[in-house]
Amino acid sequence: MDGRELVRSVRELGSVQGLRAVRSAWRQRRADARALPRRGAERARVPGAVADVESLPGGGIIRFARSELRVSVSAGGTVFWGWDGAGPLPSYALAGEPPEPDPRAVLEPDTDGGWRVVSERVTVAVSRHGAVEVRTPGGVVLRRDLPPRWWEPVREGSIGQGAEGGVKSPAGQGGAASPAGQGQAASPAGQGQAASPAGQGQAARWVQRSEVPADARFFGLGGRAAGPRLRDGSYRLWNTDPKGSFSPGDDPLYITMPVQLVVADAGTHLAFYDNSWDGRVVLAEGEEGAGSGHDRPGTSEVRMDGGPLRCWVVVGPPARVLHGWAALTGAPALPPAWALGPQHARWGFGSEREVRRVVDGYLDRGLPLSVLHLDIDHYDGHRVFTVDRERFPDLPGLAAKLRERGVRLVSIVDPAVKAEPGDPVYDGGRAAGAFVRDDRGDEVHGVVWPGECAYPDFTDPQAREWWGALYEERLRQGFSGFWHDMNEPVSFAPFGDQTLPRSARHSLEGRGGDHREAHNVYGLTMARAGYEGLRRLRPEERPFLFSRSGWAGMQRYGGTWSGDVSSGWPGLRASLALVLGLGLCGVPYSGPDVGGFDGSPTPELFLRWYQLGAWLPLFRTHAAIDAGRREPWEFGPEVLEHARAALTERERLRPYFVTLARLARMTGAPYVRPVWWGTPEDRALRDCEDAFLLGDSLLVAPVLSPGTDRRAVRLPRGRWYDTATGRSYEGPGQVLLDAPLSRVPVLARAGAVVPVRGEDGEELVLEVWAPAAGRTGGGLVVRDTGDGWEPAEIERYQSRLVDGRVVVERVTDEGVEEAGLPVRVRGLGEG
Repeated sequence: MDGRELVRSVRELGSVQGLRAVRSAWRQRRADARALPRRGAERARVPGAVADVESLPGGGIIRFARSELRVSVSAGGTVFWGWDGAGPLPSYALAGEPPEPDPRAVLEPDTDGGWRVVSERVTVAVSRHGAVEVRTPGGVVLRRDLPPRWWEPVREGSIGQGAEGGVKSPAGQGGAASPAGQGQAASPAGQGQAASPAGQGQAARWVQRSEVPADARFFGLGGRAAGPRLRDGSYRLWNTDPKGSFSPGDDPLYITMPVQLVVADAGTHLAFYDNSWDGRVVLAEGEEGAGSGHDRPGTSEVRMDGGPLRCWVVVGPPARVLHGWAALTGAPALPPAWALGPQHARWGFGSEREVRRVVDGYLDRGLPLSVLHLDIDHYDGHRVFTVDRERFPDLPGLAAKLRERGVRLVSIVDPAVKAEPGDPVYDGGRAAGAFVRDDRGDEVHGVVWPGECAYPDFTDPQAREWWGALYEERLRQGFSGFWHDMNEPVSFAPFGDQTLPRSARHSLEGRGGDHREAHNVYGLTMARAGYEGLRRLRPEERPFLFSRSGWAGMQRYGGTWSGDVSSGWPGLRASLALVLGLGLCGVPYSGPDVGGFDGSPTPELFLRWYQLGAWLPLFRTHAAIDAGRREPWEFGPEVLEHARAALTERERLRPYFVTLARLARMTGAPYVRPVWWGTPEDRALRDCEDAFLLGDSLLVAPVLSPGTDRRAVRLPRGRWYDTATGRSYEGPGQVLLDAPLSRVPVLARAGAVVPVRGEDGEELVLEVWAPAAGRTGGGLVVRDTGDGWEPAEIERYQSRLVDGRVVVERVTDEGVEEAGLPVRVRGLGEG
């Protein structure tokens, strides 16, 4: 660290806080230097040749000269393989036990000395040197993982010839680089996760290179601001607070996942390397006809600093893939209906009076508002689970009054606890043994908003139970929901990683390990602690919780948001990329800070962001304490009226959002989907990143650049109606549509049946877009059953054109009957 970094740290955090952060960063560096082994000589290892095999239900074990591979295909067609004894469990990603193996899958010899597992939906072929291919039943290769390579520490006295002819040093060997002085803990073969105590050697790093078809496109890897399509480049797997607002060029961010969704002419598949260690994914798209007319395949290279090498693959059309992924990692939590309405937040409301003023501003102007969020400024000294009684003298009374007006309160919750004896939360955590400790058994402290803080170890079941009980205080204050922040976790630091020491010790469900393995699942396990605590405290209500950080499987406990996206047109584009990318990783409920977190957006930028947000699952304005206002009326009368129109349309479509939320839980399908969702074979659609499908029925084309009043929109196949004009267009193809400041282009699929609120106060009306002649359409409706756990029924409706008249009928197990709901037909005689 140089003097400029010190000065910047002090300026940004305040003189006392900045110096604390400097001391904390030095403590972290010293702790890691003491407790983590330095990287020494390493030996490269590859599997070698096949030696023998053992058949098992769903697949078997293939033993090589220097390794072994377990392959299993489930009854639903999901594929698992693990090297060197790595099994599906333990895993923070999986929702429970792994799927049952397919009893009909057969392990049999393949060509050239290899073996293959043949099942109804997929074939897995293993070459005699350890390459793994995933093929369709027709033999088309979707993915080929080349033989992996490990770099293992050489024990003293054992230096000699390795698997590839000698001992390898870390430099230049293609393995994942590690920060200087930070070695790896040992990872014995056969362990599902590396769990060696710090200081007992370094772990085997590994690299897995994969090939996909030349035309394939990559998506996923968690929340990536430069997505949703992932271009050639290197993507780190380490949940990170970017130290300020971010734009599309910033990576990594708060949520990283080793989850790839690959879309190609041959088919769609999802690959998940179940390993929470620090790593990196290097992607390169392929090229057809490259060099002598031969295709160059796309490549993915996953490099991990330790932990198991194990992989899940789900194949099929996108809807089936996401359904299989949800079956594996858990159904998405279902938000209450009020969480699908407009929400407003700000760091810096500062007082009960200001909260009332903002709510009055919405309601007195006839603007709908469902939720208002309180940030850390409502805490007493920024301490979690407290209230500043001077600024908020009667928070329960305020919450009750707002709820009478239809507005819920949501509270921020940070994980860091002020390390101050006498603080009830800190004292309770110490008594419960809940805090993260170092290799000497001392509490690990960092610096966050309250000052010096301790951090709960959410990988400890007892710590999760203690933490979950603390939400009772929040419920007594009148809060209806919670947003978890700063849970990467963050410890302010002017240099190095802005998180806990990598040597910090964690329970990891009793297995023991350190922060290198626990870091990426910290936000996930915090969400679990909160969710399970709320279920115990209010068993009759569904918890509402969303988290800034997380990992694969986080959807079980709630959603997420963009984090501190920068206020600018690039930030607006990043907002859409994040929602789309996270949806393809199984997290359907998310949204950005509308208007951006920092700065002061222009009226045009704010309005275009607001119009985008109105079509996303989490529709919430938010801003920093020193940023400009985000209330719609602060941008002038024209913006206010256009924002009112966006709010009105959002509320009109509330039944559709309720339906999409239910379907996401039932099927894993995100609310917001890429335009190629139903036609992944359409290459032009695969490259379309500036529009999206909302469910199956609507296509939204937001305005993402300034000065735009018309924009091109690429349509999937079929007939589409401009919902503003009623004019129809035929896809596939590209059309040019008006995009005045008052609205963004939205198109409805011909034949779509969309549940909406009626103009005359009806709770539910079927808006039907006329099907094309000779074609039928349809849609699903799931009604709101309240905020509890009441089961919901899927209602199916079909539409058809009969003698120039649109007929809408409900489809049941017994046959077809009248719709039984008011119907509004659109598209006939319009445009």
